[in-house]
Amino acid sequence: MSAPLLEFAVPGLGALPAVAAQVAKAIRGYSIVCFEGEMGAGKTTFIKALCEELGVQEEVSSPTFALVNEYRDAHNKPIYHFDFYRLNNPREAEDIGALEYFDSGYLCLIEWPSRIEPLLPSNRLLIQLTVTGDESRELKITN
Repeated sequence: MSAPLLEFAVPGLGALPAVAAQVAKAIRGYSIVCFEGEMGAGKTTFIKALCEELGVQEEVSSPTFALVNEYRDAHNKPIYHFDFYRLNNPREAEDIGALEYFDSGYLCLIEWPSRIEPLLPSNRLLIQLTVTGDESRELKITN
């Protein structure tokens, strides 16, 4: 794993908007942003804060069962939010057209990317969320 490009301490939920604003700037130029962290680390919670920062008006929720949710940013461009936790193999992601989403050039926010690793393009960012306390997290961005 490469050295982190950026690291943030997130002391609690109240810090999410400020960190999301920093991350929104850091991900510019990337269409594939992957989120790793143990169950309950806050991947979906952080994605909600990030989408809010990007101007998403609709409710952001985990696509655990749908596999992908589509939102619209402040410029009415799509943002695709994936949750691949329930997949048994990358083929299942191919079956829902994941590669077409990834090739669209639109922002794809991917939870549990390790489940589909062979399908991911090399030009991507990884955001690792680590639990450091009841509400505190550490967030590291690498590429």
